[in-house]
Amino acid sequence: MPSGFLGQLVVNFVLLLICFIAYSSQIFIIWPWYGRVLSVELVTLLLPFNIFVGLLLWNYFLSVYTDPGRVPDNWKPDTNADGYEVKRLTGNPRYCRMCERPKPPRTHHCRQCGRCVLRMDHHCPWINNCVGHHNHGHFIRFLFFVDVSCSYHLAMVWRRLYISLGNRYWARRSLTPFFYVLTQLQDEPDGTEMIFMILNMVACIPVLLCVGIFSLYHFNAIRNNTTTIERWEKDKVATMVRRGRIQEIKFPYNIGTRRNIESVLGKNHWLWCWPTKTPGSGLKYEITSNDENSDGESWPPHHDTIEGESSHKEFSLPDSPWTFENGTVNPTLQPSNSARRRAKNNGASTLPPYHPDYQPDASDSDDYDEDDTSRVRIRRGSEGYEVRPGNREDMLNRYLSEIGEKRYHYYVPEPASGSESEGEQAPLVKSG
Repeated sequence: MPSGFLGQLVVNFVLLLICFIAYSSQIFIIWPWYGRVLSVELVTLLLPFNIFVGLLLWNYFLSVYTDPGRVPDNWKPDTNADGYEVKRLTGNPRYCRMCERPKPPRTHHCRQCGRCVLRMDHHCPWINNCVGHHNHGHFIRFLFFVDVSCSYHLAMVWRRLYISLGNRYWARRSLTPFFYVLTQLQDEPDGTEMIFMILNMVACIPVLLCVGIFSLYHFNAIRNNTTTIERWEKDKVATMVRRGRIQEIKFPYNIGTRRNIESVLGKNHWLWCWPTKTPGSGLKYEITSNDENSDGESWPPHHDTIEGESSHKEFSLPDSPWTFENGTVNPTLQPSNSARRRAKNNGASTLPPYHPDYQPDASDSDDYDEDDTSRVRIRRGSEGYEVRPGNREDMLNRYLSEIGEKRYHYYVPEPASGSESEGEQAPLVKSG
């Protein structure tokens, strides 16, 4: 049931958008185009469109105000029958800690609604309600009629625009002035009509694109009898199977395309587009045979189960922190220094110094390069260069060699004379 001011505001916005697209096009575009006169052609054009819009609004109303399904107070799972789901870790029947009651199959807790929802697909903000067992069919029909109505609407408006532009083109090419004037008076849209054609295009095209993509997703979901949450779980299962953590498990609720659709829209195919009640109570669902699952895994699978091992296996650390569980050395532990990586061909140890199996080499006693005594000694094996501070005389000799001098002339200032020192100490006298 819709609740909250923001949710009701969104629902009213959706209703206004539907009514604007549906009725502004008929009042300000199609009605003036047919000369504001009721005719058989006008009724033939607008009657199917209004039927689609009426079914759209009806299914939207049912999607908003139909309870998606709640768990009965005294419901308990029948552990002796097939089709009940268990918890991933303990293997016991699923239990909701928020509602403090058992959860039927395919039931999930909705934080927005504050309760568990039967066969929960997702919480839709556009209907301010959860899409669950009892309103899933209404929601699918609502999406279908949005696609049909928007497509019909665009076809009408585009036909009006196309005929107007086509008549203008042929009227300008005609040599008869009377035909040009008659076309301008009958088929040329006025300013108001042109404004509403632009507004309807701008409002309808994004709705058709967004809802159309969303509809394809949900049509494929009901074809496979899968909800949005269950598709996320199937993706997780596929990832665990790919990593070898569990065996491949068949989704138990996919009972065939025809029966999958009938479980949501009803068994009568002629009433799939008509608002009908979803079959079943939402507490138990038909499942496929488990003969194909040789390991006897149930859905949802245990995420912590590894193929051939128990999910409660005791974890133990390896003997060395630099090795894998099977005792092999981690191949990614390679020395960062290029000289050490090249030392592999010279018989030196290729392991990093912090590895317990590292064997020091005699060449490692001095890490500094002394090829040229006149240069600064640089230590290798780091991310940069470490410059050792040199002697003052060595620095002076390098400087003299750079400027081309052999000797350095020291400048020694002479001591100041007595008169000069007295003059400097004498106060200044203002000259007359």
